[in-house]
Amino acid sequence: MSSILIKNAEIITMNAKRDQFIGDIYIEDDTIKDLGKDLVYPRAEKVIDATGRVVVPGFIQTHIHLCQTIFRGKGDDLELMDWLKKRIWPLEAAHDEESIYYSALLGIGELLQSGTTTIVDMETVHHTDKAFQAIADSGIRAMSGKVMMDKGAEVPKPLQETTEASLQESADLMAKWDHAENGRIRYAYSPRFVISCTETLLRETAKLSKKHRTAVHTHASENTGEIEIVEAETGMRNVEYLEHIGLASERLILAHCVWLSENEKKLIQKRQVKVTHCPGSNMKLASGTAEIPQLLSAHTCVSLGADGAPCNNNLDMLNEMRMAALIHKPQHGPTAMDARTVFEMATIGGAKAMGMEDTIGSIEIGKKADLAVFQLTDFHTYPAYDTDTISRIVYSATRADVETTIVDGKVLMENRLMKSVDKPLVLSEADRSIKRLLKRIPALV
Repeated sequence: MSSILIKNAEIITMNAKRDQFIGDIYIEDDTIKDLGKDLVYPRAEKVIDATGRVVVPGFIQTHIHLCQTIFRGKGDDLELMDWLKKRIWPLEAAHDEESIYYSALLGIGELLQSGTTTIVDMETVHHTDKAFQAIADSGIRAMSGKVMMDKGAEVPKPLQETTEASLQESADLMAKWDHAENGRIRYAYSPRFVISCTETLLRETAKLSKKHRTAVHTHASENTGEIEIVEAETGMRNVEYLEHIGLASERLILAHCVWLSENEKKLIQKRQVKVTHCPGSNMKLASGTAEIPQLLSAHTCVSLGADGAPCNNNLDMLNEMRMAALIHKPQHGPTAMDARTVFEMATIGGAKAMGMEDTIGSIEIGKKADLAVFQLTDFHTYPAYDTDTISRIVYSATRADVETTIVDGKVLMENRLMKSVDKPLVLSEADRSIKRLLKRIPALV
């Protein structure tokens, strides 16, 4: 049995009462066993003096593409469909097992460094086993799946797959990785979006999701051009089509949802569909601004995600929280997305999106020990006197203020030093991998 005692921290619990207090956290193995003031556990294997620090639930990002991390800087200044066709699909088609592995570790290192402990990840068509291996090796908590794409005339040949192959490979990966690593890894069916999937594939995915009680993670209504294609092919808008074929349910996680009709908003609410807000990606691809205040007013579960490195250029939840808080204020007023609202979206909201609110998302006895420790003692976070700590984190903090990251009771970063990801090796292999991939795509060099 391993044990950690964190002493004298300012603890932001995000429990039902949203308690905040100065106190201690005692961890045994992967679980928070005690929480309070002046805890005494003399046999704790590790004691962390968190005096002057702030401990928060580890951030949960519900839309990430680890396979795209090594494409950072290779898809700048394009709108969605051009970004996909001219850059991302050719690059994904060039991937090999080694490049997927190091792309995933590069992203995971960045995520852990900025306090993200859990992700919902979407990979590419092939080599997903290596992304899962990177997740297992690094210690991060993740729900992931191979992307499913059995349709599309302009898709590079290596990304084209049959319906049968897509379903079979998904089943094989699920059998191997779902609930692996003591339950730290989960599987999610991951059809890319309506444009890339036949109705047969999506209907079968809906049936499998219902049968196995497994999440489905996909994109929807990100861009007006995308919606026009979906309407031309199906006669319906994205969410209406997903409802029509049986995919709209409480297990469905929809990334973006920038352009929703009123009927689609009602369907999302009725079916308890989860929405992931990706403000950084939506701005960089010029997709638009999702109507998050309205969705929240309708009691829709909304969480946050950075999306992929080539459409955001960083995977930092602190950036996403700040952007989510700011971009809605000009239209909806200064209180529309206050600091506490976006902090909830980044923690317990993400847990609810994954159906894991009983396990992660808050600091409570019996929950998994997924924590981030902040040291908010620098010019940009002061004065501290009579200032709300959540406000300081959302509006002022940066990734450099995250001192320690713990997942499943294991310290993965301590005093800014990575313990589970070999930083020099990953940086070197990431450069070597993208160089190799670009040589396979002469048009991009």
